[in-house]
Amino acid sequence: MVDVSQHKLVPEHTVLDDPDRVDEVLAEYNVSKTNLPKIKKSDPALPEDAEIGDVIEIVRDSRTTDQATVYRLVVE
Repeated sequence: MVDVSQHKLVPEHTVLDDPDRVDEVLAEYNVSKTNLPKIKKSDPALPEDAEIGDVIEIVRDSRTTDQATVYRLVVE
């Protein structure tokens, strides 16, 4: 079986496991965890250690800013 997360077109997905870092992100965007866009636990691009309720940092290439960082909340 192919590991989708290792494909060159799939951006890097990282679990934010530091609660202070999660709080910084939420404060920066002035949102609560539940206001973040969602990503399903079954998404093949997620790291294996991702759990429901985790915040995922996704860094993708961007034509305008070189790299764009977005955040998602893992849901069932």
